[in-house]
Amino acid sequence: MISFNYETDFILENKDQLERWISNTITEENCREGEINYIFCSDDYLHKLNVDFLDHDTLTDVISFDYSVGKELHGDIYISVDRVKENASDFQVSFKDEIARVIIHGVLHYCGYKDKTDADEKVMRSKEDHYLAKR
Repeated sequence: MISFNYETDFILENKDQLERWISNTITEENCREGEINYIFCSDDYLHKLNVDFLDHDTLTDVISFDYSVGKELHGDIYISVDRVKENASDFQVSFKDEIARVIIHGVLHYCGYKDKTDADEKVMRSKEDHYLAKR
């Protein structure tokens, strides 16, 4: 089950369509959908999580807490709407496209993809692009 939660005034459009897209991505990655919670929040909210739980004193657009069991995906994906807006402007893409990229990025982490090295990041970007084209 995929759920969308809000710690800010932002509300997603087309939630049903997004749920289907995320579910189809999980299936295509040969995983099973468990309980996945998306939490949309502010920079301040996500920064506090980053400091408290990851000991990183930086702003970020997404933090994923993975509780998956094998190929059954479970977790909480926190997304800073503030950071996504700024990144969309910086990368000269629409907010809608950037929020979709961050949404799918979180679930791809649960599917086993990493982005710590340049090689891993290249694979992650390729997967994001692949699934964004299916949106």
